[in-house]
Amino acid sequence: MSDDVSRPRKLFTVEEANAMLPLVRAITGDMVRLAYDVLGRRERLSQIREHREEDSSDLYGDEVVQIEQELEADVERLREFAAELSQLGVESKGAAEGLVDFPAEMDGRIVQLCWRYDEPEVLFWHELNAGFAGRQPLTVGSLSSEDGGDVGGLQES
Repeated sequence: MSDDVSRPRKLFTVEEANAMLPLVRAITGDMVRLAYDVLGRRERLSQIREHREEDSSDLYGDEVVQIEQELEADVERLREFAAELSQLGVESKGAAEGLVDFPAEMDGRIVQLCWRYDEPEVLFWHELNAGFAGRQPLTVGSLSSEDGGDVGGLQES
């Protein structure tokens, strides 16, 4: 394996990633719900702003300011959810989509085990630069298992 400075501090096996899913699923579920709420409120706020005059002193000005402050607080909460996942060694790749990557090693290189909130377990992987579009199924035939003992050629470092 190359001396990659960005090597994750934790590499997961498929079993470890799946064992962590109850906690990751709980955090990700909260993220997905909040992200959809934030996106909806941002859209509504944008529509309200569109129909207001710049220097308007209408009755809804204070309400708009309050909505903006609440949105800022919720965006900060989304960052906190992402930080919680990061502390577990995984990375949120899309709050609204519920995408999470677990770093793993396969055939001597770092890859990502890829999971989405609506999936029952970790079923896919992708190269570091491939992202969600480059997901490949975790099947025995698709991964090398030269070590014999590790499932699907994935191993913990």
